[in-house]
Amino acid sequence: MQNRELSLYHLVRKPGKHNGKSPVLFMFHGYGSNEEDLFSFAPELPEELCIISVRAPYPLAPYGHAWYAIHFDAEDGKWSDDTQAKTSRDLIATFIDEAVEAYDLDRDRVTLMGFSQGSILSYAVALSYPEKVRNIIALSGYINENILLDDYDKKDYSKLRFYCSHGTVDQVIPVSWAQNTPPFLKKLNIDHIYEEFPVGHGIAPQNFHSLLKWLLERMD
Repeated sequence: MQNRELSLYHLVRKPGKHNGKSPVLFMFHGYGSNEEDLFSFAPELPEELCIISVRAPYPLAPYGHAWYAIHFDAEDGKWSDDTQAKTSRDLIATFIDEAVEAYDLDRDRVTLMGFSQGSILSYAVALSYPEKVRNIIALSGYINENILLDDYDKKDYSKLRFYCSHGTVDQVIPVSWAQNTPPFLKKLNIDHIYEEFPVGHGIAPQNFHSLLKWLLERMD
């Protein structure tokens, strides 16, 4: 189902089971993709979840969307527009509240799933606004400290749980960047799992099975 009424365009799969307010999983795609990408996983995910796949706000020609611009400069190399990323971080935080209200969802059982740029934003939202999120599935991304709120290290992270994964031969985001994630989360005493798979910039079947197992164990 498509919906244009809230602040970000999105697709919705309503939950198949109704027993009070439903838990929700928000999906955030990668650079140059769209809301249909991760939504293809929806049939494989628990039917009690409401699944909302969100389109990033910045259009890319000729098609696709981004959460922030990535500039390619001959002198400076590739760099990200952190100002746009912070704007998207706050757009997502606001959208979570809107969607929870609009679809009558359980605000205490919110899961974020992001891939690549969507993963970077999922980290940023969860670490900046931990009160809005419970579970985070961060695929092929990394933590960009420059787009976190300034006082992020003073937040209460006691209810957050992260599943993080990366391809060992990722040609887009080096695995070495992702390997900084476990010590970062450990320093903040955040519950987390980090896994690597022998793939490039993508989600291998064994990666999906592992994240699904992790999610099912936390569907409480």
